[in-house]
Amino acid sequence: MILSMNEAQTELTIPHLFRCPISLDLLEDPVTLTTGQTYDRSSIEKWISAGNFTCPVTMQKLHDLSFVPNHTLRHLINQWLQLGSQFHHSCNNNNTIDYLATIKHTLESHDSSSLETKLKALEKISVLSDEYCSFRKSCFQQLSFLALLLELVFGLSDSHLSENCYMEFVELALSCIVKLLPIVNLEPLNIIKDESKLKKFIFLFEKGTISMKTSLCLVIDYSTTASQTEEVCEILGNSQKLVHEIVQVIVNKSSDNLSEAAVKALSALCSLESNKESLVKGGAIDGIIRYISRCDNTRQKNLAPLAMATMMKLLVLESGKEALVNHVNGIETLVKMVFKVCNQECSESAVGILSIVCSDFGSAREVAIGAGVLSQLLFLLQSQCGTKTKTKARMLLKLLRSKWSEESMH
Repeated sequence: MILSMNEAQTELTIPHLFRCPISLDLLEDPVTLTTGQTYDRSSIEKWISAGNFTCPVTMQKLHDLSFVPNHTLRHLINQWLQLGSQFHHSCNNNNTIDYLATIKHTLESHDSSSLETKLKALEKISVLSDEYCSFRKSCFQQLSFLALLLELVFGLSDSHLSENCYMEFVELALSCIVKLLPIVNLEPLNIIKDESKLKKFIFLFEKGTISMKTSLCLVIDYSTTASQTEEVCEILGNSQKLVHEIVQVIVNKSSDNLSEAAVKALSALCSLESNKESLVKGGAIDGIIRYISRCDNTRQKNLAPLAMATMMKLLVLESGKEALVNHVNGIETLVKMVFKVCNQECSESAVGILSIVCSDFGSAREVAIGAGVLSQLLFLLQSQCGTKTKTKARMLLKLLRSKWSEESMH
């Protein structure tokens, strides 16, 4: 049942954001002027009809008297009307949006002595973003929390904080950003395109904690999920220093969560053609090989198919093929993945990758045969694997035999 305007106003205190600055009543038909200020349509029309050609709040002269409906705010108000009493109770008599606005104000404060207060504010965001609901999602969006947190992380100067305090603040802020990414518009991520922000991103990845690096990998992953952040993904992917740091996370056998996040980051960056050369130069092939070589680990084998799919994409480049063929353990690692009873995806990817490099490189064929690829393929063909995988296995066998015959004749 939807509450009427009067019932809602009687039962709840109207949040400041929901009031018309002219009438101070609940916005019924919110419209936004060119100055960015929002008013109730009837109120602003009366204001302009009375000969006032300035914005009531900013007093800026209105060169354009048009206004556009604020659908986001109207939707938010409708949800508040429907769910207001529920949230009024759950937030201990603090209206949700006013409560979040207070938290935002705390974070925006430039008082360096209030670090502890800001940490508590971040903890509140972390808890609130965990408890998903469409109303709260709209609140986070309307109050631009993602943009604020990104500015705090990548624009914050650590000069007035101790290193421990700075890292603690950034670590918590990044964890909040990751929680907000699935529920808000991602356009604010474009802040990373700024050169100084990009440098801070790379610095934090290089010097940060495991938790911070995990969060940054997930930010990279999300940068590929929206068209408006594609340029961010391209800029990050073309930073060989960043790619190298991501690869080192895998090479250094970091925690399972971080290694998985790093694999997701490499896969995300690889989604853009323009990033592939940088990924190869940054050592992505080496990182992937090391990752899948450890896939006996129950958790890590879950992302082995994603890692191998990323490698497959990099093999469109000659440099990618050469990096794999020249890797001391590259071909042997893939041969071991051919007959993987527990993971058919891995088997299919391994056969596909070996088919590519064995077709072009005699050294790859020689190493693969020496590592036992023929017996692995025969085991695979006798297994219960899918038709597609068996077809690829037969094609690889045929390739190896024909190439072996050609080389024997010479």
